[in-house]
Amino acid sequence: MFPINETMGQYSELFMLLAAGTYTVAFIAFAWDLAKSSKMLRAVDLRAAELAAAEAGRVPVGAGVGASSAAVDRADSDVAGPVGRAERPSSSSAHAAAGNASGIGGTADGAMRYSAERRAPARVAVALTVLGVAIHAAGVITRAIGSGRVPWGNMYEFLTTGAFVVVAVFLVVLIKRDLRFLGTFVVGLAIIMLVAASVAYWTPVGHLVPALQSYWLIIHVSIAVMSSALFTLTFAMSALQLVQSHRQKTIAAGGTDKLGFMRLVPSALSLENLSYRINAIAFVGWTFTLMFGAIWAEKAWGRFWGWDTKEVWTFVIWVVYAGYLHARATRGWTGTRAAWLSIVGYLCVVFNFTIVNQFFNGLHSYSGL
Repeated sequence: MFPINETMGQYSELFMLLAAGTYTVAFIAFAWDLAKSSKMLRAVDLRAAELAAAEAGRVPVGAGVGASSAAVDRADSDVAGPVGRAERPSSSSAHAAAGNASGIGGTADGAMRYSAERRAPARVAVALTVLGVAIHAAGVITRAIGSGRVPWGNMYEFLTTGAFVVVAVFLVVLIKRDLRFLGTFVVGLAIIMLVAASVAYWTPVGHLVPALQSYWLIIHVSIAVMSSALFTLTFAMSALQLVQSHRQKTIAAGGTDKLGFMRLVPSALSLENLSYRINAIAFVGWTFTLMFGAIWAEKAWGRFWGWDTKEVWTFVIWVVYAGYLHARATRGWTGTRAAWLSIVGYLCVVFNFTIVNQFFNGLHSYSGL
């Protein structure tokens, strides 16, 4: 057993504090990007409306009808043009007008591809997030060195490591898809997790209790952390889906668009489809979490299943997400119902980690509190 290095533990806490500070600045930059881009999009809409009004008098009636239909068709397949195309008046005007005509309200590309437009605040936010995750990684590593083991033996370590994985997964996905609209929510959740870890769940560096001194800790908990990180992303997307769905219905009914920043967010359907795919991957991971936990229980306590509170809630989470996937795939539960099921599943994850660990006694009471 490795000796405890308290100095490395102190360095770890310092790195966690610096990471939280860096994430806070990144959070502000992501919010600034949403606000600035919202104003830019409003200016694009005004310009598009002026051009459309000017061209209406020059286009024959028959041709105008055909052009409008084609524009709407294009909007349905590629929801609305990115902000960067505003420099080309004719193209951006058609896309903006088509987006509003289709009731989408000028949302981002449904495929979540990067546009040619360079959003300076978003680039700054991503750069700060990369810096923050590097500092965060140093905090996790120094905690591991200080304790001489993997750093997820209690709630403090699980939260700090979980926050790191959430942000790291977000940055990896950013390589292929423009999910910068999620930055405010993902980084915000990471800040909440780090603050909660430091304020409510802080635990000094120490050795593991005997039951956790097993290689199954690495296998079981690492998969649980990764699955929880993916569930966190889908929670943010499901919440945005509900907001976007309400906004789209308001616009379709002729109401005023009061959430201009949501134009950077893809349509509710696009969010739902991506959330479903990520939840499917996370569900597989959670299935392995449940299976490996049962195997570990047999090694540690001589039984695969004992109806311990933690075991029960891990199974409840599995059932909720299984119901979500089944209902959406075979029962047609789409739209807001699917989003709410995804959110309920994540709330069960949070309940399992917080309430169950703190207030329910059992064989899994390793919170460190």
